[in-house]
Amino acid sequence: MTVFWITRLNKTRTVSVPDHANSPFPRYRYYDLIMAFFVAVLITSNVASSAKIVDLGISIFGFWGIPPVRLAFDGGTILFPVSYIFGDVLTEVYGYRAARRVIWVGFSALALSSLLFLALKFLPGDKVWEGYAGTAAYNAILGGMSSGGIAVASLAGYWIGEFSNSAVVSWLKVLMHGRLLFVRIIGSSVVGELLDSLAFVTVASLTGVFGWELFATLVLTNYLFKLAIETVMYPLTSIVVRKLKKGEGLDTYDVGVNLNPFKS
Repeated sequence: MTVFWITRLNKTRTVSVPDHANSPFPRYRYYDLIMAFFVAVLITSNVASSAKIVDLGISIFGFWGIPPVRLAFDGGTILFPVSYIFGDVLTEVYGYRAARRVIWVGFSALALSSLLFLALKFLPGDKVWEGYAGTAAYNAILGGMSSGGIAVASLAGYWIGEFSNSAVVSWLKVLMHGRLLFVRIIGSSVVGELLDSLAFVTVASLTGVFGWELFATLVLTNYLFKLAIETVMYPLTSIVVRKLKKGEGLDTYDVGVNLNPFKS
């Protein structure tokens, strides 16, 4: 184990880093595993978003002159918040630069999967398959992924949401000297999930994936549902963070780190 004293911008910090982290490409024990699960969750949730809209048959508000809003949400809402939990863990343990790399890997994987669905749309279908499923069903269920609507919406929401989420975690950790993990995990989600939901539903509505009559319902429901999931899962998130810090021998503070998403 190596302990570094680093001074940047007139600030000094102590960071414990595994000895192998001195190499250009640190060989962390769990970093690649987290990245793999992150990408899997991201792609699966986006397919689910295109495949089904869930309506619980429950409405909220409907009082004080506020019209009722149905609790309807796309299928990906159930799983997508997990990607934010991964983002929180990555930033908290490995730092913003390591999280930034994973976010860009996820962005590239999502773009590639969208191109695959688009290519499949134009390939001729098997006659037997056309009989029990068919091109019409493919376009109806996976139309968002294959036409680009869900893909563009997901990429827009994912990009702005994930980077803002990680940036807030990084900034708050330095500001709060590593205290109050709950505040930065939930606080970052309040910002990231709101921007994500707004961007996703706006672009999806503009491209015809969702009707504008669902705009308020989907934005509000997506936002509240994702925040609820992350809040409920916070105890597990804190345990994972603590175990990872111990397992990696690492607790990163991004003092002086450029939070620009395009900074290498």
